[in-house]
This record gives sequence, C-alpha cells and structure tokens, in this order.
Amino acid sequence: MSEYSDIYSKILDAREVLRDVKHVTRLDKSSTFSRISGGHVYLKLENLQKTGSFKVRGAAYAMSQLTDKEKKAGVIAASAGNHAQGVAYAATRLGIKSTIVMPIFSPVAKIQATQGYGANVVLHGNVFDDALAHARETAEKTGATFLHPFNDEDVIAGQGTIGLEILDECPDVDVIAVPVGGGGLISGISIAVKEQRPEVKIYGVEAESAASMQASFEAGKIVNVEGMDTACDGIAVKRPGKITYRIAKELLNGVVTVEELEVTRTLFLLLERAKIVVEPAGCVALSAYQHGKIDIKGKNAVAILSGGNIDMSFMSRVVEKELFRLGRSVRVRGSILDRIGSMNKVLGIVAESGVSIIEINQDRSDPDLPPNRADLEMILEVPDDKAVTKMLKLLEKEGLSFSIYED
Repeated sequence: MSEYSDIYSKILDAREVLRDVKHVTRLDKSSTFSRISGGHVYLKLENLQKTGSFKVRGAAYAMSQLTDKEKKAGVIAASAGNHAQGVAYAATRLGIKSTIVMPIFSPVAKIQATQGYGANVVLHGNVFDDALAHARETAEKTGATFLHPFNDEDVIAGQGTIGLEILDECPDVDVIAVPVGGGGLISGISIAVKEQRPEVKIYGVEAESAASMQASFEAGKIVNVEGMDTACDGIAVKRPGKITYRIAKELLNGVVTVEELEVTRTLFLLLERAKIVVEPAGCVALSAYQHGKIDIKGKNAVAILSGGNIDMSFMSRVVEKELFRLGRSVRVRGSILDRIGSMNKVLGIVAESGVSIIEINQDRSDPDLPPNRADLEMILEVPDDKAVTKMLKLLEKEGLSFSIYED
C-alpha cells in the first residue's frame, strides 16, 4: 500500500476538512436483502448525503485544495448530474463561480437541482464523455479551473472518506460492493479500507451495457465502450480514468455487471421494503448482492447506495412495470353490449370481487366489432390471483367474456 500512502494521507486530511461539509451517513442493516443474499447486508446511505449523492465529498475536498488564483478563475466541470450538484454546492459555499456541462439528456431533476445550487448549466453532447470534452475545451478557452469528476487524486481522497466511515461503524466488514462509473469512488474506498484491512474484498459493479472498467480489465489496458444504453446514467462512462484504472486494477477483487431489469427490481424492492429512494446507478452494488453476482453467504457485506437523485417520472414507470410483473396490477380485455346498464353490470362484478380499477377505457371504433358492441379494457389493482379468477368467473356467468391481456 505504500504506493498509495500519499492518497491515503489525503483521505485522512479530507475527513477533517469535510467535517462540517458532509454528513457521516449511517450503515443500515437490511433484513430483506440479507435474507435474499444469505449474507449480513449493510447499506451505506449516500443517497441521504448532501446534494443526494457521495459526489459532494470529492468536489468539496478538491476545491479546498485550489489556490486563490484557481478559485478566482472559477471552476468548470462535466457531469451526468451528481458531480454537477456536488461541485455547484461546494463552489457556492466557498464563493466560487461554477459552470457545469451536462449531457443534453440529463434528467430534468438533476439539471434543475444543479442550477438551484448556484451553477451555470451548459447542455452539450448525448453522453457524459461528450460533455467532458466540451468542459475541457471551455476551460482552455476561458481559463476556468477544470475539476475532473474522478481522475483526480483530491477527488478520490474525498470519496475515500466513505471507506473510513465504513470501518468505523463496521470494523468486521468482509465485502464491500461499489458502483463504478469512472472509478473515483471505488478507488478512494479501496485505498482507505485496504490500508487498514487489506483482507477485505472489494468489488466494483457496473451496468452491463456500460462496463468500461470490466472491459479495460479484460483488455489489460484502458478501452472505450460504445453504444451505452442504460438507465444508470450516473455510471454511464465510456472509459475509466488513468489514475482510477491503475488503482482499481491493483486493489479490486473483481468487477461484475448487472442487467437493467435487475437494477430496477432492486430499486423497487428498496422503495417498497426499506422505504429508501435510490437512483438506478446508486443501487447497482446492492443489485449484485440480490442477484447473486457476488457471493456473500454468511459474510458482513456493505453495499454503497451512491445516490438518490432519481427522476420522478422514471421512478413511476419502474413502479408501474414491477406491479405488473408481480401480478399486483393486471390488464383485462373483453367486449360488452353498447347499451345503458352494461357498464354498470361490469363495475358491480369488479367491486364484488374485491378488485380496484386503476384505469378503464371503452372503444367503439374497431371496424371488426359489431355496431352494438364495445371493447372494454381495464387496468386493475388486485390483492391476489384468487380475486382475479373470481372476477373472471363472475363475468363469464353473466355472459361477459373477459381475459387477462399481456403485451
């Protein structure tokens, strides 16, 4: 570990510098995810950190190390959202002017939050790497101080304070899983933890379609990943940094990936069982435990929930899809006579079955439908399969043929 002793010293310094800037987020043991995985799962709640993610740690510490000249020039950064908010918050707190370049398709909530913290937001490019290139170019033209989101030792040191907090609260930790985008978070945590407990296993977790660290490990050098298609925008990075790749290659015990539906199922379960709101990128580490990508049976395992800045419309879609997948919402279709009283009969049977109607649509426009009939589609909230079966039988008894419809 002597190779990283300088960064470790910075991590210890960052803990003091950030004492009044960040929250010391708690470790929360999850009985639900412990039961599913067979381990003792603890959640490091960085989704409850100031600005909604761990990024404020690295941003604030890096800015504390700037010279007066660099501060006066203002800072510029690139981010898909969380680094943006961390930089904006820390810069405003220090009286530094900040500009953030964000991809065009960044979640509206993250754009508005960044502006709310006092930054000037510039939208450029389709993915993070496009925004990063534009931020570098702008820094060269304007003289602003460029603040890299992960490939910077001071940023890494700030993120490393999480590792110290984990060891303080769970000194007998066996495994730590960390979301990986560019690698700043996992680099800092790895150095902080392995300096004190080198036997602790640390795994990086990436979205399957944006696995640049895993691809670089396999290639033995830093490579680009193209065509990223993931809801995990916070870790959708084409290539890791030079510094972070070197640290990760030496200190990590492995890198695994999770699929999109695995991530959203973890997100839903966290919301329903633990009452914890996390963005997709923020729950990939826990998803790896839930879906058996990392064996933690009988072990004390920490999952970093790295951020909670989720777009509300996206979250509503996740909830809706999961309710259908779990059979707690169903869509049924049938036809009724297009005359007074027909609809009331259907609604009465639905109510008698103990089923709630979420949405109902009647359609008379189908050219293949007789003029005296109408199609009826209902989206229903159901307590269990028995209620649906009862409803369909009662409808059939009244001469109404309805069936469950799946897209």
